[in-house]
Amino acid sequence: MKHSKTQGFFTTAEAADLLLRQPQTLRIWAMTGRGPIKPIKVLGRLGWRKSDVQRLLDAGARYGTR
Repeated sequence: MKHSKTQGFFTTAEAADLLLRQPQTLRIWAMTGRGPIKPIKVLGRLGWRKSDVQRLLDAGARYGTR
């Protein structure tokens, strides 16, 4: 798996892959503000903090199906 060159952040596709979610799920989290983590804008695109994604993984958020 190739990961973002932007230090400290994953792209939506990368974060979704790690969390076993569809990228659209993360986009919905961003639009509604109801997800367990919130993105920030990185170079005009959604960026997901690596620390936030890791926190979810540590908490056992690798659940669900694709």
